Amino acid sequence: MSDLKEKGTKEKQDRGPVRFLIFSFVSLTLVTLAAFTALAHYLNARSSDTISQVGEVYMKNLSQQISMHFETTIDLRLDQVQTIVNDVRPAFERENTGREQVLEELAASSKARGFVQLGLMSYDGELEMIYGDPLQITDPEPFIRSLTEGEPKVAVGTNPKEDDKNMVLLGVPSDYLMKDGTDCLALVATVDTEYITDTLSLEADDSLVYAFIIRGDGSFVIRTSGAFRESYFDRVRNIYEDVDGMTGEQYIEEISGAIQRGEDYSTEFTMEGELRRVFGTPLPSSEWYLLTFMPYGVVNSIIDHLGETLLLAAMVCCIVIFMALGVVFLLYRRISLRQLADTEEAREAAENALTLAVDARREAEKAQSKAEQATKAKSEFLSNMSHDIRTPMNAIVGMTAIATANIDNTEQVQSCLHKITTSSRHLLGLINDVLDMSKIESGKMTLAYDRVSLRELMESIVSIVQPQVKSKRQKFGVSILDISSENVLTDSVRLNQVLLNLLSNAVKFTPEEGEIQISMKEEPSPKGEGFVRVLISVQDSGIGMSPEFMKHLFDSFAREDNARVHRTEGTGLGMAITKYIVDAMGGDMKVDSKQGEGTKFSLALDMEIADAPEVDMVLPPWNMLVVDDDKALCESTVKALTSIGVSADWTLSGESAISMVEEHHKRREDYHIILLDWKLPGLDGIGTARELRRRLGDSDIPILIISAYDWSDIEKEAKAAGINGFISKPLFKSTLFYGLRGYAGVDDIKPDVPKDDGRESFAFEGTRILVAEDNELNWEIASELLSEFGLELEWAENGRLCVDMIAKSEPGTYKAVLMDIRMPVMNGFEATEAIRKLGRTDSNMPIIAMTADAFSEDVQKCMEAGMNAHVAKPIDVREVCRLLKKYLSMQ
Repeated sequence: MSDLKEKGTKEKQDRGPVRFLIFSFVSLTLVTLAAFTALAHYLNARSSDTISQVGEVYMKNLSQQISMHFETTIDLRLDQVQTIVNDVRPAFERENTGREQVLEELAASSKARGFVQLGLMSYDGELEMIYGDPLQITDPEPFIRSLTEGEPKVAVGTNPKEDDKNMVLLGVPSDYLMKDGTDCLALVATVDTEYITDTLSLEADDSLVYAFIIRGDGSFVIRTSGAFRESYFDRVRNIYEDVDGMTGEQYIEEISGAIQRGEDYSTEFTMEGELRRVFGTPLPSSEWYLLTFMPYGVVNSIIDHLGETLLLAAMVCCIVIFMALGVVFLLYRRISLRQLADTEEAREAAENALTLAVDARREAEKAQSKAEQATKAKSEFLSNMSHDIRTPMNAIVGMTAIATANIDNTEQVQSCLHKITTSSRHLLGLINDVLDMSKIESGKMTLAYDRVSLRELMESIVSIVQPQVKSKRQKFGVSILDISSENVLTDSVRLNQVLLNLLSNAVKFTPEEGEIQISMKEEPSPKGEGFVRVLISVQDSGIGMSPEFMKHLFDSFAREDNARVHRTEGTGLGMAITKYIVDAMGGDMKVDSKQGEGTKFSLALDMEIADAPEVDMVLPPWNMLVVDDDKALCESTVKALTSIGVSADWTLSGESAISMVEEHHKRREDYHIILLDWKLPGLDGIGTARELRRRLGDSDIPILIISAYDWSDIEKEAKAAGINGFISKPLFKSTLFYGLRGYAGVDDIKPDVPKDDGRESFAFEGTRILVAEDNELNWEIASELLSEFGLELEWAENGRLCVDMIAKSEPGTYKAVLMDIRMPVMNGFEATEAIRKLGRTDSNMPIIAMTADAFSEDVQKCMEAGMNAHVAKPIDVREVCRLLKKYLSMQ
């Protein structure tokens, strides 16, 4: 009996720890599942908030771009109607009593500009059609009111003969004679609404976004995306299920109020079971309102997939932990049953096993944490990459708009195209940097040294940064101090990247109306006479940095944890890449910063002086006056002018400049030329010039503006004030010489620009080349660029056609093939192998890959397929010609 009792006691003792372990295991499982469930709900909620915030920012920017494009398009069309009025003046019909002739000329001029209809509108809104079907103005009151006040206006009208089809009316005030002999109010021309739809790309099939244009009462001006009702408000009443928790009528009331007040409007709603974002904004020169819509379906599916992936990974980790704990449980149970005699040893073994389990769980949690941090870093990098890309894109978009607005001004368009080219090249460099990120992180980045003009480099940097500075109304200064060696050997793309990154950060972290200054000066290099040390500084009056953050400034993905910084986009890679490039160039970079006062970056780079023939820069022995509030710039400019034969005085304000000019005028020792900075304190440059012209009377002294800002912004006002011209900062010696030479009668002297357009080195007259390219635009570019060197080009639209054209031609017809890789029917690899297997005498003709596949493994595949060389798109024409010359000479 005692043995049985003792055995029962031991079994109870054995079952006690086992039951406790089972209870703990089950409890831990439930707690873990509950934690992961709560985490999943939290991530879903955060994802929805993030999608909403991103959608609102994206839609606002998109609407602003469409609005700007609409304004440019309408202004262009209104200018064309105004041109018709200017060309066929109303006075003509009164003087010559030839009304019919006037109407014929108006019709001819209008049709030449592509207008669908043309008519004269009376003061009561009636249209007398010159040609085209009669029209009814949908809302004539605001249209008549604006035209009566002398303002061009846009409205919408209907064509009764075409089922009340909407037409866009463009009215310009005029006083032609109506049929009844009274004066008309305006000349009205029309275009189809499809013209506006196509111009603004409102019906783009590949876009996630669609848009409507409506009037104040909700009626459609332009409808897309299958809308068939006459009013957007009717669409809301019949289709919309939920509008941000409001009824359709409440939503209509809100958006109607926004239209009447001319305000933007944004909200979310559910339609056909899908959440969508709507953003509304008023359109200029009209009574219209633009509504853009973005469905969240695709974005939601991506975010949901990412969330599911993260949750699955977490569940796998959880299962591993549970399995480990289960193994521990089984081992503990077996040990406790088998080693009852040695309880202490069993307990120690169990404790060791539990310790191992805890360590395993901690390691699993660390691994999960690292994975989450890596995912977050990559996501932030991809979402914030616009920091570096938007900088040149702003310049490209801005210069395109300026060129469009000044399409008849050849010089302005050429200047804009030059700046667009410069910004495009820099944008390509940024994209290449992103693609080569692995090389930069592994220390395999190489520098490409070439002859670089510091003047051209600084001018391109200034042109790219100008739109950003202008948008924030910041004061931007450029100082060039004692630069005698303008041409050096360096990597222009990398140096451009460094300077643009520093300037972009300065603009971004400096508040509106703040100050930004970039300066460049020269001093002897410790490397010897063949080198020069270039010192560059970028200083701003921005928010500055804390001492703690400056310790990690050059770490990858480093951004200060500060509410002021969180509102600013950035990848956190810019400064790390900048420091790497400066170190690779053998340079030195220092930074001084204080929170609330600003930041200054200082670079010191030793560069080899490039041998380059220079123009003998000598000007007449003029006496000039330089006016700028930067003393160092004045002294440097005077020194540069002295080196080219000009004697110059300087002063720091417009008031003192007026006194000095008057004093010289009284002594009959007038200055030959006066250089005025635009942004002078007190009396600015334009005001100073206006006062000088008033006081000097008939004096014809040339007055030139010097500034780092865009000349087009002030040109009209400046010329009205008597200013003769403009010289853009930075003021290098060559900049001053080429800017002033026109006043010395030496316009035939050309700038020191290396003549290297490829035409002198390459001549391929009579050489026939086959281009295999499926993209017509790429073919057009290649044909236009390469034909200038005498090449005769033929086009094969895919790989199969390329092989067939060679097989059907006489041997030797084609001297080489430029082969794209990604083509339909037969790709470039397959086409190359087929050509090599033709067994012809010319089957070994040079085949050069010309493709956007630019990684090293892509180049290797081309060589393995039998190609001779590889050129990455966008193509470098000189590189293509160099390769053709090389391989054609081997035949």
